[in-house]
Amino acid sequence: MTARVRSSEFLATIPSSAQDMKEINRILTVYEQIDHLQRKVALATVVYVEGSAYRRPGARMLVTDDGRWEGAISGGCLEGDALRKARQVMLDGKPMVVRYDTMDDDANSLGVGLGCNGIIDVFMEPIDPADPTNPIALLSEFNQHRDRRVIATICRRTPGTGLREGSRFVLTEKQTNAIPTWLQQDMKLVMQVGKPLTSIIPVASGFAEVFIERLDPGIELVIFGAGYDTIPLTRLATEIGWRVTVTEDCIAHLAPKRFPEATCLLYADADAVTDKIAFTDRTAAVLMSHNYNYDLAVLTRLLKTDVPYIGMLGPRKRYEKMKNQWERTGRSFAPTALKRVHSPIGLDLGAETPDEIALSVLGEIKAFFSQRCGGFLTDRPGPIHDRLNAEQNTIFV
Repeated sequence: MTARVRSSEFLATIPSSAQDMKEINRILTVYEQIDHLQRKVALATVVYVEGSAYRRPGARMLVTDDGRWEGAISGGCLEGDALRKARQVMLDGKPMVVRYDTMDDDANSLGVGLGCNGIIDVFMEPIDPADPTNPIALLSEFNQHRDRRVIATICRRTPGTGLREGSRFVLTEKQTNAIPTWLQQDMKLVMQVGKPLTSIIPVASGFAEVFIERLDPGIELVIFGAGYDTIPLTRLATEIGWRVTVTEDCIAHLAPKRFPEATCLLYADADAVTDKIAFTDRTAAVLMSHNYNYDLAVLTRLLKTDVPYIGMLGPRKRYEKMKNQWERTGRSFAPTALKRVHSPIGLDLGAETPDEIALSVLGEIKAFFSQRCGGFLTDRPGPIHDRLNAEQNTIFV
């Protein structure tokens, strides 16, 4: 095994996750439907990207030996070859890293113009359903607990390290033990920063190439109000993989047939609703009841919580009226608390219809949690995905 030096690119400190919760859920659903006595399964995971690529590190594709797949590792250009490589992995029972070099379209060996101008490493591994630590089992455990965790995957290693390709280590916010000393620094860094890292680490008498990623439970949307314009907002949010709670103080508005996609329908009075909802640092609260007194009561209680994003539908003067009412009644909130309120809510898209407004609202929420301004990508200088260069590392080829 030879080695060369490359600059490992560690993506900039923007706390958003590479994985797609909707994609993970679909992969888990398909995996549960497979007859593992009849079919073999493999998982392909993007573990390194240099330059441009349609999918980022952490993108996954589940493959069965009869040619079925779920998920994606590219925009469609690599999947065909990945299927062939995955079949080989299933036959051999051994994982491997496949490199796709799309820097030169004319010289591309796949016979198609990829147009990505990047280098993509994909880790392909057979799945043993009897192994409780296989990657699908770990994704299922994460989906069940919905906590923030870091998973480190050994992709390649030199002989003599005592490691095997495909072995994994898990770090949660509550569990920090059982992590090898040589992995702790990088795993804790990824837990803090949130972006994936492919790292080459000295181990024993050799090196190990490790893909480290943080899994986040995704955005949870809480909608206060169950009017007609809540329906497209709920539908679109669940379509992109968010969990949605719709709450109201009128039980008639919460008929399940109106919100079949919602994760939870909660009937509660405005003065008690925040006591019945668990807010996290990935929760967005949206007030759209069109009832001034209800929204005022809910907002007053939300400002006492730690929910990071609060959006209010309606004109700016409506929120100003609420602030004036607080002032008249002697109630005050710290500027940092009021800064969490976005009113009027949404990106400036010229939205008019309920569906367009839903797009505007979800766009702003996504931009908020990704710490982006929500402008045109054509006006953004430099690459779409921020990077910062880490120290040079040795990488196996």
